[in-house]
Amino acid sequence: MLPGYTELILTRYAMSKLKDKNSRLLDVLLEVGKITSEDVEKIVQLRDKTREKADRILLNLGIISEEDLRDALGTIFNLEIWEKKKEEDLPVVDCLPQSFLHSNRILPIRQYDGYLDIAITDPSDESLLEVIESTTNRRVNIFVGCEKDIITSIDETYEDDTEEEQSAFSIDHDVVDDIEKLKDLALEAPVVRLVNNFLNKALEIGASDIHIEMFENKPKLRFRIDGVLIDYPPPTRDVYFATINRIKIMSNLNIAEKRLPQDGRIRLKVGGKDIDLRVSVIPMLYGECIVLRILDKSSISLDLSKFGFSENVLKDIRRLIRKPEGMILATGPTGSGKTTTLYASLKEIISPTLKIITVEDPVEYSLEGVNQIQVNSKVGLDFASGLRSILRHDPDVILVGEIRDKSTAGISIQSSLTGHLVLSTLHTNDAASAFNRLLDMGMEDYLVSTCVIAVLAQRLVRKLCECKEKYSLDKESMAKLGLDSDKPLYRPNGCIECSNTGYRGRIAISELLIVNDNIRQMIVNRERSNVVQQEAMKSGMKTLWQDGLNRVRDGLTSLSELERVTDDTSVKNITKTEVTNNKPNDIDDDSTIETTSGNTTIDEDTDDKTENNETAEKDVIQSTTPFHEEPPPEASFEEPVIDGLRDADTAPSDKIVENSAEEPQAEKGSDSGFIRNLQSNIGGLFKSGKQTEADKSDSKEI
Repeated sequence: MLPGYTELILTRYAMSKLKDKNSRLLDVLLEVGKITSEDVEKIVQLRDKTREKADRILLNLGIISEEDLRDALGTIFNLEIWEKKKEEDLPVVDCLPQSFLHSNRILPIRQYDGYLDIAITDPSDESLLEVIESTTNRRVNIFVGCEKDIITSIDETYEDDTEEEQSAFSIDHDVVDDIEKLKDLALEAPVVRLVNNFLNKALEIGASDIHIEMFENKPKLRFRIDGVLIDYPPPTRDVYFATINRIKIMSNLNIAEKRLPQDGRIRLKVGGKDIDLRVSVIPMLYGECIVLRILDKSSISLDLSKFGFSENVLKDIRRLIRKPEGMILATGPTGSGKTTTLYASLKEIISPTLKIITVEDPVEYSLEGVNQIQVNSKVGLDFASGLRSILRHDPDVILVGEIRDKSTAGISIQSSLTGHLVLSTLHTNDAASAFNRLLDMGMEDYLVSTCVIAVLAQRLVRKLCECKEKYSLDKESMAKLGLDSDKPLYRPNGCIECSNTGYRGRIAISELLIVNDNIRQMIVNRERSNVVQQEAMKSGMKTLWQDGLNRVRDGLTSLSELERVTDDTSVKNITKTEVTNNKPNDIDDDSTIETTSGNTTIDEDTDDKTENNETAEKDVIQSTTPFHEEPPPEASFEEPVIDGLRDADTAPSDKIVENSAEEPQAEKGSDSGFIRNLQSNIGGLFKSGKQTEADKSDSKEI
């Protein structure tokens, strides 16, 4: 590090200490004599009246100069000052568009050894700095500069592209509906280059989805990396319209249709690899929203042994998929890897002696030796009609992409009862809830109990990068978690290799419920799912939370990541704990930037995201002690329960009670649970979250 350069972590530490930048600014300017106490009084009144920032008011009134503001901000944030030099060789950072630099007043001034130095006018915008780090994949060092110098330097550095970009990106808003003009703009070189750039960036960092959205006068570009959405520099409002139409043209969609949803597909060849992009366009309030699902066959390993399943679960799966008949269900929310697991299962049993047919919507990956049918609702080919035709082709194994309705469920069950092995997916949050879901669809209990032989519930958790750091909890907390107090835990740290997220790739955590005679009788009796799960646990089943704790114990993932993807609440009663670590307590150790990661081991589930609303809430289960619907007063209920986010791509929604009004349910979209209850004494170990009223009511209910 060159002398005078400031580490980003120190900058963030200063930011965390700064409660009100405007108030500090006035104090500093008053101390150095740039303003008077009368000026302060005047500025405060104007700020409260106009809601404008104090620095803008000071500049607009001419009370201070840009240099005065720059020096004051440097003092507040303890940052170096950047001054424009006549002959300064400034770098051109291709992944940061000129429009983005202009609108945010950012100037790259040097890049070296995994670092990027930037001059900026507002160093308090931490989210902006995270976007820059994630986009450039470099650590950022911050300098404070004058706005006029930064704008001038941007124009001088990027002057070769300015005229070309303006010609393509300047859109007369009176002719936004002029289809021919929009089509011409979409074919302009700068627009083509822009779309190619963010497609290449998404592939480079291993993103599974690209989201292009339009809010009020402000577009947004986000990539989903390892199940988490990350902001990236968006196109301007003018460029947004041309970008949407460029993608429509590439996917052979109607660019004139802006009132109805459209679906398409793009096939690309990048670096010798065939890439498929599923394109979905939906009209929103302020413009069309596009989501591109990236299907990179080369990044998917259809090998069950590499998915992260425990040895016992893997052995049972391999035994079950070789049975001649019955139904095996994979459950979980969208993006949990269900379909990929079923693909890998089929790949294990492909042989010349078996005929395997699938019905999918859509067919994501082509499997050699498997007959695959693409659902086409426009011509009446749905899951149910496809299944009826499949049975006339004498299959041995059938894969149904998803059981969505009574008709599909009925034919699937009948197929499994007539000598076929049926694999399918279902949207439930745990394995035991699958039976009640089928019963709620109208299936007969005796049929469900007879045909379903196993249910696999799974989630994908992010793997810790090699830069992970050790820490420890007190013995009492470790005991309540069921962990060895002498063994250290690990948490994300962040490095250049993982783009400062602390995570690289994902592995599966699972619970495999194998149906036995006792569970069959419970299904016939329509027992509640928590009772079924309790019986399965007696037979040796490990819950998602328990399987995840094993990954935490092995140092593969963190407690915060486990809580993010599971609904269990196994440590809610832990309210105070001491953490041993080597970092200052003031600095947030887990404030890593959620950006890029390495190649994923398991691709996201291929079900349409629009089916999320069909997902029923998981029954609240204890991890190690038997679950009672209403624990007796004398029962010791010290084994706590963890309540967390169901899935990264699932938005908070109202509680859905699947089986009965009295059944306790886990609230989605809440950052409650273990991390929240520990954060007061952990010293910033995990990110904070607010407890909702629903969380509180759930705790009382449990």
